[in-house]
Amino acid sequence: MQKWSQWLLGLLGWRYTGTETLRKIDQFVVAIGPHTSNWDFPLGLLIRWASGLDKMRFIGKESLFRPPYAWFFKALGGFPVVRSASKNQVEMYIELFKSHRVFAIVISPEGTRKKTDQLKTGYYYIAKGAGVPIVPASINYKTRYVHFHKPFYATEDPANDMAIVEHYISSGEGKYPEKGYKK
Repeated sequence: MQKWSQWLLGLLGWRYTGTETLRKIDQFVVAIGPHTSNWDFPLGLLIRWASGLDKMRFIGKESLFRPPYAWFFKALGGFPVVRSASKNQVEMYIELFKSHRVFAIVISPEGTRKKTDQLKTGYYYIAKGAGVPIVPASINYKTRYVHFHKPFYATEDPANDMAIVEHYISSGEGKYPEKGYKK
C-alpha cells in the first residue's frame, strides 16, 4: 500500500513534508486545515499510507459512522465525534491515548467544510489532557503541498498555543479557498 500511495500522490502532483519527525513520536494530535472539501479525506489517507504512519487515526462527523458506511470509516481508523456530548468526547479521546502506547489522531479544528470564523478547541484539550504534542498541519491545494509543522506541547497559555495552529491553518489554501478558515 505504501509504494502504491507514494506513486499515486506523485502522479497527482502532491508532495508532503514533516512526516519524518512524526515517525519518531509515539503519540500526537494533528490539527490540520483548511478543511474545505471531501477530497481532503482521500488525500489524508494517501499521505498516511505513503508515509507509513499507520498509527494516525481520524475524527469525523457522527453521520459518517452510521450504516451502511460505519464499517468502512471504522476500518480506515475513524472515530465519530458526537457534538452534543463534547465534554465526554474529549475525555474519551484522552482515554484512547492512555490505553494505546502508539496512537495519533488527525482533527480538523474547523469542524466543518463550510466557512467558519472560529476554530474549535477540542484538539487542544485532547492533547493537553493526554500530555501529547500538537502537530499543526497545513493543506495547500494551489501548490499541492501538505506540511506537518513542528510539534509542540500545550502550555498554560491556550490563546498563544491556539494562535500557532491558527497561523499554520491560515497559511494553507483549501480546495475551495472561499470556504477556508482565515485568521
